[in-house]
Amino acid sequence: MALSIYFQKLEKQLEAQLPFVAYRHPNSDELHLQLQEDAKLEYLENFQQEGFVFAPFDNQQKTIFFNRRKANFSKLKFTIEELMVEESIASTPFETTLQQKTFHENLVEKGITAIKNSALEKVVLSRKQVLAVKTQPIEYFKRLLKNYPTAFVYCWYHPQVGLWLAATPETLVKTQNNRFKTMALAGTQVFKGTTEVSWGEKEIEEQAIVTRTIEDALKNIEGIERLQISDVQTHRAGNVVHLKTNLSGVFKKENLGEIVTNLHPTPAVCGLPKQMAKEFILNEEAYNRAFYAGYLGELNIQVEKPRNPRKRNVENSAFNLIERQSNLYVNLRCMQLLENKAMLYIGGGITKDSNPAAEWEETLRKAETMQKVL
Repeated sequence: MALSIYFQKLEKQLEAQLPFVAYRHPNSDELHLQLQEDAKLEYLENFQQEGFVFAPFDNQQKTIFFNRRKANFSKLKFTIEELMVEESIASTPFETTLQQKTFHENLVEKGITAIKNSALEKVVLSRKQVLAVKTQPIEYFKRLLKNYPTAFVYCWYHPQVGLWLAATPETLVKTQNNRFKTMALAGTQVFKGTTEVSWGEKEIEEQAIVTRTIEDALKNIEGIERLQISDVQTHRAGNVVHLKTNLSGVFKKENLGEIVTNLHPTPAVCGLPKQMAKEFILNEEAYNRAFYAGYLGELNIQVEKPRNPRKRNVENSAFNLIERQSNLYVNLRCMQLLENKAMLYIGGGITKDSNPAAEWEETLRKAETMQKVL
């Protein structure tokens, strides 16, 4: 299948108002396409199902499920150079108002006060930015693929839910048979051409809190063994950098749902303690996050892996191994497309040392990831 045919299929599915998801994993040269054959809205029943999931921020709401077995699924190898994208894209300017700026800074101030006067350690506060655009979802998807090769890039659509795109830097959890890995992501700086940067005490402390919380959440799950935690590293995500720690180990396959439930929403998108932070967000943000800061991705996908040709048993080595994988990502740097407008979702982690004006500026920088493709 040629790249042009891949995007034509997307256009036809969208015109027919049928659900689909198109995506590429970080640092991959392979595009995936899952076209659903009817517009029935299905929800995830259990974590043993095989397909693509799309979960909202509020974990009390249902997770949407695209069944792989009821879909037309295909993959395509490609190169960035093959993507036919206009090189000179005029950025759509933000029309932020003084009222928006004041509201967000006041919200951050409320968060800081709550942290100083309660058991709340951190809360992630966000906002929604609406831009007037000429809606071109497939073109935006191509631009995201080209501009953000190290992110999980997707275009997701259901006629009863809407159309979402993102280039997200954060993994919720990846599994390969009985092995899993996840990450702790916190702290933000503008990328200035290098990942050799100095981090302040606020960012280092925030990262340590996030890592410790994820570690504790995993240790509470029965059957998790050989938990390993990497050193902290600087990770680039578009025009910003973050602090990142990788965590990995072994788990029982029947406990995948417990891992996801314990991790979502992560401290990077919600806060600490999780329930207290979530209640503050739902009560104070004054808008519905919907699928922003939720999670999405492949659940229990069967992947063929070639056997080691050096094995002595030549007969067995002729057959490929089938392994089961899940690849779930946190829905960050995302936008929802409506007719002639795009809604961008952006936020930042608040601690006792946060500065309201600086937090407002951080949301503007993070929004540039999506703004560049509009």
